[in-house]
This record gives sequence, C-alpha cells and structure tokens, in this order.
Amino acid sequence: MSEALEDRPQGVGLYVHWPYCARICPYCDFNVVRARGREDEGARLGEAILADLEAQAALIGPRPLASIFLGGGTPSLMPPDLAARIIARARALFPADEVEVTLEANPTDAETARYAAFAEAGINRLSLGLQSLDDDALKFLGRDHSAAEGVRAVRAGQAAFGRVSVDLIYARPGQSEQDWHDELARAIDLGPEHVSPYQLTIEPRTAFGRAFARGALRPPEEDAAADLYEATQAGLEAAGFEAYEVSNHARGVAARSAHNLHVWRGGDYLGLGPGAHGRLTLDGVRTATVARRAVADYAAGVEAGEPWSERDALTPRDAAEERLLLGLRTVEGAPMSLLETLGLSVGTSPAADLMSDGFLTVTNNRLVATARGRPVLDGVLKALLV
Repeated sequence: MSEALEDRPQGVGLYVHWPYCARICPYCDFNVVRARGREDEGARLGEAILADLEAQAALIGPRPLASIFLGGGTPSLMPPDLAARIIARARALFPADEVEVTLEANPTDAETARYAAFAEAGINRLSLGLQSLDDDALKFLGRDHSAAEGVRAVRAGQAAFGRVSVDLIYARPGQSEQDWHDELARAIDLGPEHVSPYQLTIEPRTAFGRAFARGALRPPEEDAAADLYEATQAGLEAAGFEAYEVSNHARGVAARSAHNLHVWRGGDYLGLGPGAHGRLTLDGVRTATVARRAVADYAAGVEAGEPWSERDALTPRDAAEERLLLGLRTVEGAPMSLLETLGLSVGTSPAADLMSDGFLTVTNNRLVATARGRPVLDGVLKALLV
C-alpha cells in the first residue's frame, strides 16, 4: 500500500459550507451571497445538505467521525436547530467518541446572542472572525461589528463553548509595526486558545481587488509585510503560542484545530454545501470533489443525485504533491516516502539544495519546512517540484 493511504488518518471529517452573509466583505473571494430575503432558499439548502450527507455516507461506507467544521459564509446565521440536525446525523452515520465541532462566526451582538443555542446543538469550538480590535480598521475591512462587540463575542464564546479561536487580519494599508504589536497584544490578552493571523491578500475579483487595480488601494510593500509577519511570530511565541502551521498558532497541542490537522494530514473529508471541496478515497483512489457552486444548482443537484460539479480521481503524483504541499505547511511536515513517489531524494537536487540553504530539514523520517522555509513556502515548493 502506498504512503498516500498508509499515512492518512482513517476517520472522515465534515466540512459544511453555509454561504450566507449579512454583508460581503471587500477582501472576501469565498463563495458567499447576501442573506437578506433568502429564508426559503436557506430552508431548502439545509435539507439538501442533510440529503448530501446521507448520500456521501452511503458512498464511502462506515468510518469513524474525525471532526465537523461549519464554515462559510457565516454559519452562525444558520438556524441552530439545523446545526443540531447535521451534527446528530453525522454522529449517527459515523459513530465515534467525542469530536471537535467548530462553528465560524462573526462577532456581532446578534450572533453572540445565539451562542447558547449552538452550544446546545453540539458546537464545542468557536472560530471567531475578529479581524481587528480597531474600529477604523474594521470599517476599512467592511466589517459590521465594532471592536467592543468583538471583545464581548470572545468572552461570550469562552463562556458558551470553552474553546475559542480568533482570526486577525494584518498588513493593512498604513499599519505600522507598533500598531500591530499593540493590537495583537490586546487580542492575546482576551485569552483565546488559538489565533489565526492572516496577511491581507488582495484578490482580483473582490472590491479590494478592483480598488487596487485602479490605484485606490496600496497594501504594504513586501519588506514591510515581512517585518509584520516576523512581529506576529515573535509576539505570539512570547505569549506561549506555537506556530503549528503557517497561519495557525495554538496554546499547546490540545488547542490545535483537529479539523484542519485532519485535512493537512491528508485525511478524507466530505464537502457539503454550495461550492464545498471534499477529498474522498473511492475504490482506493484519492478523489477530489467540488460541489455545485450556486445555491439553487447545488440543491437541485442533490435532489437529482448529482451534487458535484467536479469529481476527479487524482493520479498518485497529484495526490503526493497535494499531500506534500499541505504537510509542509505544518510543523509535523510530510512523510519522506512522498519524495520517492515524486521521484525525488534528499541526497540530490533540488531537495538537497533546499536543505543546505536552510529551508527544509528531516526530522523523524519526515520532511519539514524550517522557520526560514515556511514564510516562503510557495517558492520552496516551486523549486522542489520543478
């Protein structure tokens, strides 16, 4: 049996995409739609997700449940009773001991008021889109919450779920290193167990992308962004966080995201909901799935037994490249056996060159990106997979 099967977790994760948002953020290029006036559509979507869960479970057969992640969009706009039905059905189809069940949320007071209902539904971890603790920055980012609401949401999440992760966006136009240091320190002082800091990325098909194209938006220069990255790593490390993945920091192993680790380790997961991506082992072959993107198309596709717009059997090389890319993002790295699948060796170029230059190393028979290599991982992978 190849590494691609041997080294993977045997359980199955669930990713559920709820595409509705109260407003569309100017930096967001996810598959999202405005929620207003779509209540009937949302009800149909909920039933489609449950039906899709049943169908994919029948396709892959009995497996232990590894994790559930409700993402979006804004899944905290989902009816809590629908979340309860999805979680209960997943547990029935894939019996397992207690697993991590994460809900993404925005820190508006309206959503915070629903935390108790989501906890009752089975959510035990909150991933909060805090993004900033500066009101001017929140306005710039198009967020519909204030810094004060953000603070209240963190505290309410800790009370309701115990486990709270916060997302933050840095490298904003005009942001100084000192400003970011102070803002990051305030976020850390709130006591989250997990922090996901992301550099602001300008995507072409977004409002920010259009502003950038016409010269109305200028993100920091590359060197300034690199300085902010280093300040992020130093600030979180000093506070006791481990950078266990390029953009994910946890206060100890127990605080790591079980769902994300399952994906990065090459585990199977169902993609449920419009545009959701999945990875399944079907007839022994790693298979990539992509659900139909439009809400109505997805619901109709599920009803017709055809929820996916794409179902691609990956070649052994494609599967190995994907596994290597994901593994090198983490401190665990990736199994050395992947190099053989890719026709590579640590004793010859390009891997040997990347190791001698300090970008890669070998630990416990695993290829690992170093602290120097992770910030430039795209370049490392490009050099490795020429």
